[in-house]
Amino acid sequence: MQRIRKTTAAVASRIVIWALTHIHHMDPMLMVLFLVHREPRTRGTHGYRRATRSSWFYGTTRGQGRRRKGGKPRPHRVHGRQGPRGTKGDAGDKGSQGAPGLRGPPGALGSNWKQCVFKNLNDGKDTGLIKECLFIKKSAKTALRVFWSGNLRLHGCYACCRRWYFTLNGAECPAPAAIDGLVYMENGAKKNLHRVRQIEGVCEKVQKGVVRVGFWVGNCNGYGSADAYTGWNSVSRIYVEEVPPPQA
Repeated sequence: MQRIRKTTAAVASRIVIWALTHIHHMDPMLMVLFLVHREPRTRGTHGYRRATRSSWFYGTTRGQGRRRKGGKPRPHRVHGRQGPRGTKGDAGDKGSQGAPGLRGPPGALGSNWKQCVFKNLNDGKDTGLIKECLFIKKSAKTALRVFWSGNLRLHGCYACCRRWYFTLNGAECPAPAAIDGLVYMENGAKKNLHRVRQIEGVCEKVQKGVVRVGFWVGNCNGYGSADAYTGWNSVSRIYVEEVPPPQA
């Protein structure tokens, strides 16, 4: 039955087209067919819908056909309630070792210093090692700052001189130069003057690791021995600090 309807509609459409092109000679029966002609309909979700070709005759396109008699609307979708929370799963296997990352820029040097303190040292040695302070240097690229603070004196001599100096692992500072201090007295036959003095400097090219920082007394260049005294009746100290290398 549906096939017959489609065939009839197609034939009627051709007749309508022919009639429009020969409207002056249209037969009365054809005019009746033209007036009662309806375009074929297509079935949609809610019933039948007219084809869009009918718009030229009926004036407007009907967007949605009428719902078939007895048809039921599609029910709305209903969301169910959320289920209970599941239990915690087992831990996964440990992953493999990742590739090593890129090397970062050199970091800033942290503070690294030490002081060795001696109370009432009272060392009357004229030549030799006075005291030693052990220090652990962390980097070969850094330098060492050392200083002595304490009492030094000469006694009972004319035009005499004594030299106090530092050594690092038994040798004087290689770069840039030695770290030392002198006490000279022109006429001191009856003088016994004790004075607090400070000797300080920075030494470069010192290897990392344990460094034995020694404080010594000895002869001045071009002078002989004399009566020296170190650390009388007071506190003396050797201070050691690792510092960054100098600017270029």
